[in-house]
Amino acid sequence: MTSLSTPHILVVDDDARLRELLRRYLVQHGHLVSLAADAASARAALSRMVFDLLVLDVMLPDRDGIELTAELRRDFSVPILLLTARGEPEDRIRGLESGADDYLVKPFEPRELLLRIASILRRSPAALAAAGGVVRFGPYRFDTRALVLERDGVPVRLTASEAALLKSLALRPGRALSRAELAARAGISGSDRAVDVQMVRLRRKIEEDPRQPRWLLTLRGAGYVLRVDG
Repeated sequence: MTSLSTPHILVVDDDARLRELLRRYLVQHGHLVSLAADAASARAALSRMVFDLLVLDVMLPDRDGIELTAELRRDFSVPILLLTARGEPEDRIRGLESGADDYLVKPFEPRELLLRIASILRRSPAALAAAGGVVRFGPYRFDTRALVLERDGVPVRLTASEAALLKSLALRPGRALSRAELAARAGISGSDRAVDVQMVRLRRKIEEDPRQPRWLLTLRGAGYVLRVDG
């Protein structure tokens, strides 16, 4: 299971040799790394696990990487760094317009890749939330260190399990966490049903209408997500 302090990167490239070289290099520099050879495998991995960054080759055998980026942006907020052999300005602009956070042209120096990854991770919502310790959504303010939730300055009482669940989501704002991962991060024992029960209770304290949640959302096939915009 991913540590909150160790970035987990998904590298998607159909070149097996390059995938392995990137895995070794990134692991040597303190990252967790998963690999995928095509768009279908990448989507499957994203549905099972939360990643801190996606390193995505533009030329995949089953999908154009730029089109895939635009598609992923509709379901996931994971930062995306595109890799490509096409370095024309139009290609870079198209990649950034699709929702990518950065664009690196092959061949590249491994050190440059590492620096770009570090820059993206520093700007990510999870990093900003962890650094500041406070996540805001709507009228709510949640201190992820003190585990204190306030609505318009008035404390909202949470149980230890509810606070741990909210913290797990708040440290990954806008990112879906599976029930299994939430259970592990929040220390909730039992089946997936135990996570669902805690979520129902948490929604009752936060949502105006728990049956139509605005902040604590269910992402079908992926898990739960805390929406922080709006």
